[in-house]
Amino acid sequence: MSIEFAGNKSVITPEGVFIIGTYDENGVPNAMNAAWGMQSDMGEITLMLAKHKTTENFEKTGAFTVAFGTADTVLISDYFGVETGKKVNKIEKAGCHVHKSAHVNAPIIEEYPLTLECRVRSWDTETGYLIGEIVASQADESILTDGKVELRPIIFDPSFNAYRVIGEVVGKAFGDGLKLK
Repeated sequence: MSIEFAGNKSVITPEGVFIIGTYDENGVPNAMNAAWGMQSDMGEITLMLAKHKTTENFEKTGAFTVAFGTADTVLISDYFGVETGKKVNKIEKAGCHVHKSAHVNAPIIEEYPLTLECRVRSWDTETGYLIGEIVASQADESILTDGKVELRPIIFDPSFNAYRVIGEVVGKAFGDGLKLK
């Protein structure tokens, strides 16, 4: 038996916890939490964003970083989503440390172990679609196992307004399905 939900509140999960880092025109770092995004090509990320301080920033700099929220960064990740950079320096208030990306004009937030450095490929202010070219990735040694990223990312669960940890491996991609051939 299924139950129909009234209205347009969809429950699409998982939704990533993407922390978008930018600099403003004065070089002050900012971060926001965005849930609607995906890898749209091998070297590309697409995010759907409403107008924010962050969008104003990358319109000027042409660059941004994307860090991935983890179980260890849930507190600051949520803070970056509930506060506005127009009123407060969120990086400073959260006690985070940043350094300039080596490849784009955007900050790397050192508390996050995995960060993508991106150039704005396209930004549509009407639809909110931001497409970024991933020019480099930075991974802390602590999350590398045999050269592969081993991360405890979190997802946003809109049904419960909660963050959940992505965990155990339950199958082998591009392998398990071959058993049915």
